[in-house]
Amino acid sequence: MVHKKAYIHESSYVDEGAAIGSGTKVWHFCHIMGKAQIGSNCTLGQNVFVGDHVEIGDRVKIQNNVSVYQGVICEDEVFLGPSMVFTNIINPRSGVDRSSEYTETRVKKGATIGANVTIVCGNTIGSYAFIGAGAVVTKDVPDYALAVGNPARQIGWMSRHGHRLEFDEKNRATCPKSGEKYRLKDGEVELIS
Repeated sequence: MVHKKAYIHESSYVDEGAAIGSGTKVWHFCHIMGKAQIGSNCTLGQNVFVGDHVEIGDRVKIQNNVSVYQGVICEDEVFLGPSMVFTNIINPRSGVDRSSEYTETRVKKGATIGANVTIVCGNTIGSYAFIGAGAVVTKDVPDYALAVGNPARQIGWMSRHGHRLEFDEKNRATCPKSGEKYRLKDGEVELIS
């Protein structure tokens, strides 16, 4: 069901059965399949495709030219940069039907995926992780991690507000924008205040 307070541009197609929440905006030339679920207050830029059984949380921003294929779950407040790519089959062949072999990819709350990133299926992008433009993600990315390159490798940590965290000798860091405090323990970052 498309909520009456959702905006769908006249050039876009929303197949019967799709669920789109209140305040969500679907811009030019998008296609939403009938078994897709999109939350409230999301923005889908021009030429976005959302496949069957895809789950999109609330306040998600999907920039132009992104295809979100079956098997992908995006939690609340995820940012998908322009022309980034998800895969959903690990070993595709045109002549072999593998439509029953879609592999789940999860993008957790608050994560940012930069422009032209490729996410190989079967991986989890942690909460508030930040994937730099052009990276190719071939393995799980921890919460708050900053990952770049091909293949993507972790080079640091990011705050919930998208700023690099610099940890001191006591493994504490403060976000320079929000003032939130973080702790690094056993290779994991947690918000402490």
